[in-house]
Amino acid sequence: MSCRLDRAAAEDFLYDEARLLDEWKLEAWAELFDEDGEYLVPSNDLPESEPQENLFLIYDDRHRLSERAKRLMKKTAHAEYPRSLTRHMISNVRVEPGDDDLVRVYCNFVVYRSRGTSTDVFPGHAIYDLRIDANGGLKIRSKRAVIDSDTLRQQRRVSIIL
Repeated sequence: MSCRLDRAAAEDFLYDEARLLDEWKLEAWAELFDEDGEYLVPSNDLPESEPQENLFLIYDDRHRLSERAKRLMKKTAHAEYPRSLTRHMISNVRVEPGDDDLVRVYCNFVVYRSRGTSTDVFPGHAIYDLRIDANGGLKIRSKRAVIDSDTLRQQRRVSIIL
């Protein structure tokens, strides 16, 4: 059975995800993930690698990403207190029909992060595996955010959700 999702519906989902991140509704963002969902950010030098083979900047299962969201909302999260101002830009969305209940969605992104006197830019692309439930709702089975920079020298660290 082939699973279909049109580009407009995929874009709406990605725009809603970006809004949650920009509004720092991180626990609601974590709820977008399936129970067996995962969030991956590979290292800059090996963007095509797999987490079983190489170190990743972030490799969270559903539980860990939920805990990351809760932790970033606390005042003790010094890397993000006070919180950064972020703006997620999504473009070039492409949808591949999938099998069963999964659909693969590709997009480009640019995340602007302003904190204090500096603004950092994180350009990249993301690969999503979205699960369509029986009611037509979407959940993220996997999100792989690849930073398209040679290094993180300018940004120094990834303390936000891409």
